[in-house]
This record gives sequence, C-alpha cells and structure tokens, in this order.
Amino acid sequence: MKFLLTSAGVNNKSIHDALVDMLDKPIADSNALCIPTAMYGHPWVGPGVKTWEFISGNSENPMVDLGWKSVGVLELTALPSIDKERWVPLVQETDVLLVSGGDALYLSHWMKQSGMADLLPSLKAVYVGMSAGSMAMAPNIGEDFVGWTPPTGSDEALSLVDFSIFPHVDHEMLPGNTMAAAEKWAAGMKGPAYAIDDQTAIKVIDGTAEVVSEGHWKRFSP
Repeated sequence: MKFLLTSAGVNNKSIHDALVDMLDKPIADSNALCIPTAMYGHPWVGPGVKTWEFISGNSENPMVDLGWKSVGVLELTALPSIDKERWVPLVQETDVLLVSGGDALYLSHWMKQSGMADLLPSLKAVYVGMSAGSMAMAPNIGEDFVGWTPPTGSDEALSLVDFSIFPHVDHEMLPGNTMAAAEKWAAGMKGPAYAIDDQTAIKVIDGTAEVVSEGHWKRFSP
C-alpha cells in the first residue's frame, strides 16, 4: 500500500502533485472512501459539526473536496457489526482512503477492531492521512499525544510505517507544537521520527519514505 501522510490535508501543489502521481490516474477518475473515525475520539472535533464538515468536504483541510469521481463514507466503529462481505470488496475496489484527524489511538484501536488494520497492507489504494490519520500508521505516537487511552494503556499504534510523526509544527493555534517540543518528543521515541508543519507530507512507497514540503520539517534519528 502507498501512504501519503499529511499534517493538514492536501493543501498545496506539491502534496497534490504527489497524490496524483501515487494514484497513477487523475483524481476525477478515482473513487474515494473517507474515514472519519478518529474524530469521535477527540473532544475538539467530534462528534458533531466538525465531523460533518470533513465528510461533506466543507472543512479547512482539503481531502474530500478534491474532485473525486465518487466519495463514500467508511465508519470503522460500525464494521464489526456487519458481515465482511458487505464492506471488504468495497474497500478493495477503492482508489484512495481519506482518513481524518482526531485521536490517533482511538483510530488505531478501531482499525484493529474492525479488521481494517489487517486488510490495509494488501490494498492497492493510496492511504491519505491527516494529522492523527497519519500518526496512527506509526509504531507509536509518544506520551505527548495520548488522549483517548486504549485498553492496552500504551501509546502503540499500527506500525505500518517505521517512523513516528509530530504534526502541526509551529501552528498558530497550537503554541506548544514548536520544533523544540518536537525534538524533546523525538528523544523519547524508539525509532526514527519526523516533525512536520501543515505544508508538509511524507510519501511512503514500498517502505521508502520521501518528504514532500512547501514548509518546514525535521527528521530525528533514534
């Protein structure tokens, strides 16, 4: 599977061009599924109007509103209650998964509970994450980002990429998200890590990571 892990969506030309390149066809010919699950676990964004804004393409973070051929909604918390035959073929046929921000561990938990975590590595789709949607792909997220606590009590995520992500560096609404804070966070991580601002994404194809940026970022080695 291909990953495009963003901090704030597909919000500049470089990230947009990277997405189109990964799709191997125009966005207008591509079918998408959006996954809002992470939003329900975070007190700032869901449930409510923010979730509707993401699903309907009315948020400030371009993902659902990029001009897809079709967009569907895949709610992970519902999947355990329905037969896999009803949703697995749909996921296997889609071109891109658009995964919202919110709470990374809540998303990781429901990825596992729903069976999506096991399915993801076999998909041909491009996985486009935003904030927590990106962080959940990492081995762990770090204590700084633990909000909703999973039954395991740990900060472990899905380990579908081999690095962790500190998003929204120097965001005006998040005064604690400085590069200095990211460096301190990275010192406590077990593996490599990236701090990225909202104009940056990390493209991962066949396990190889490449930074796509019109902003600023930093890679930290363990």
